[in-house]
Amino acid sequence: MGRTPPPILAAHQSLPVKIAILGAGVSGLALARALVERGHPREDLTLFEAASKAGGLCGSRTVDGYTYDVAGGHILFSKDPEVLAWMQEAGGGPEAFERRDRNTAIRFGERWVRYPFENGLGDLPPEANFECLAGYVHAWHERQASGSEAPADFGSWVRWRFGDGIARHFMDPYNEKIWKRPLTGLTSDWVAGRVPDAPVEDVLRASIGIRTEGYVHQAIFWYPKRGGFQAITDGMASDLSDRIRLGTRVERVARAGEGWTVDGEAFDRVVVTTPLDLVPRMVEGVPSDVAEAMEGLESNGLTTFLVALDTDEQPDLSWAYLPHHDQGPANRVTWMSSYATANAPEGRSSLLVEVTWPRLAGRPGPELEEEVLAGLAHAGLIRREQVLFTDRSDQERAYVVYVPGHAERRRAALEWMEGEGLLPLGRFGRYDYDNSDQCVAKARALAAELVPRSDT
Repeated sequence: MGRTPPPILAAHQSLPVKIAILGAGVSGLALARALVERGHPREDLTLFEAASKAGGLCGSRTVDGYTYDVAGGHILFSKDPEVLAWMQEAGGGPEAFERRDRNTAIRFGERWVRYPFENGLGDLPPEANFECLAGYVHAWHERQASGSEAPADFGSWVRWRFGDGIARHFMDPYNEKIWKRPLTGLTSDWVAGRVPDAPVEDVLRASIGIRTEGYVHQAIFWYPKRGGFQAITDGMASDLSDRIRLGTRVERVARAGEGWTVDGEAFDRVVVTTPLDLVPRMVEGVPSDVAEAMEGLESNGLTTFLVALDTDEQPDLSWAYLPHHDQGPANRVTWMSSYATANAPEGRSSLLVEVTWPRLAGRPGPELEEEVLAGLAHAGLIRREQVLFTDRSDQERAYVVYVPGHAERRRAALEWMEGEGLLPLGRFGRYDYDNSDQCVAKARALAAELVPRSDT
């Protein structure tokens, strides 16, 4: 049983409250900035960051005039206009961003298929179009007739939702590339609420060539004019630089009365954005069953390549999905040079290529670069003579993987931490599949709990 945690800070509290934030990624930075905005003394905040720079998975890198995002192509959009405006303001204001129309596709042989796949069936070869349409209609009819509930495993969910044709031609091979596991060995929890259900009428229209739209909430996005997506986290950190301890890996968090010590330094509250699976190595007194639950949480790492190209010719696309094995190990490519003019030198362009790998298996070796370039050339996305250079980045944790037992392990971990008064936050601090805007929204909500305004 956890002890009763100390109360959330009261608005009238006069004593200083020292808060340690473990991790200076987007969640930790957003929390710190939001706390200061709500009047919390900045000198009573300390952010501990193991890396040499803040930003975490929202980091970017510039090499010889080419800028790319090291953990995959990020875009700024949100269903919450207040969060969107807050992130834009942190990144220098709306004038510091370029507005872009989202245009994405799937590379299917030598064809471009509109994304999402079920809205692009008319772009497929006739036989594949028929197989996908017939399977979708059959699956839709079966759901209507039986009233069946969504299957618990992801592989079965794909067929229940999309039918055999879409599963075989796109969903199975694409998701096997991302998750690197049999799809029946994943739960369907993570797709609940994330994958909109296309009306069957729209799929019928798409199959005969009448254009329909999917994922309309992402039809427009914004991207920083300079500095990559990291410009947003750099803006969050700009007024906190003296409160962020870079290159500082936390070794020991221990209870000290009603507060905590972080490597021997006293704090009243501790917010943990570092991965839950690392908590047992860092926090003193984690029960063995809770530690086992935390360490059993699974994730995939990510390797990205910047591919600098000696041409300004590129398709009118934001990014594209590569579902098939003959397209190489990459599952997605992003035209970074289409996101912002300054992302590539004049007259040139760039691709950001993503390859996932199971964290426990370790990162791929140097041969991956050649495999990626060969696959891109085979898919018709590059010509080898256009490649000026590549740059590689590796992230040990990029995607939460929803294997059986994930929900139970996560629940045990969070209940123990919250019962002890430790505050978990962020994609891997809570092991939940949150995008950057959702991380910011949750950080701002936590700031409001920690420091309620006296006038609300």
